Amino acid sequence: MAKPISRISSRKNARRIQKGVIHVQATFNNTIVTVTDVEGEVVAWASAGTCGFKGVRKGTPFAAQTVARNAIRRVVYQGMQRAEVRLKGPGVGRDAALRAIRRGGILFSFIRDATPIPHNGCRPPKRRRV
Repeated sequence: MAKPISRISSRKNARRIQKGVIHVQATFNNTIVTVTDVEGEVVAWASAGTCGFKGVRKGTPFAAQTVARNAIRRVVYQGMQRAEVRLKGPGVGRDAALRAIRRGGILFSFIRDATPIPHNGCRPPKRRRV
């Protein structure tokens, strides 16, 4: 008779992560939270689509809060206590995601805004002649 595989044994090999980086990308239509370790390897991620939101509701602050809570729950289970937070994008979910991360039990070492800002931007299209 075959020996059943124990689920507990697979959890013993799970990585213990003390410190990491939380990337929050908040656009007008979606919010994506990615958690990496200090080397940059992705540990956990979540987006509004994977949390069950569809259409316009993906860009709401409530969706961002739910996304951050889901991503943080996975890494807190792995032992993460401190993290750097990097916010990117102009979306409304930035502050809601930040509050949810703080409520999840993660201490911030610093918060950095990494929103790309155009310095004079792209060249405009040439003038329309009728």
